Amino acid sequence: MPRELALFDALVPNLLPVFLVSIIVQAALDRVMAWCGVYRHVWHPPLFRLSCFVCIFSVCGLLTLR
Repeated sequence: MPRELALFDALVPNLLPVFLVSIIVQAALDRVMAWCGVYRHVWHPPLFRLSCFVCIFSVCGLLTLR
């Protein structure tokens, strides 16, 4: 598996598209959790959001290695 993608004659890391997709998934998940009221039960919402993003990015990154 190549480690870089050629995008308009520029080499970008292979995880850049995964990172962008993870941001979109996390934003959608954040809205759903805010609508459901999950953040009222969380001690530190920004830390919880960051940990959710790290988990989403890690899972998506590991799935691209297969």
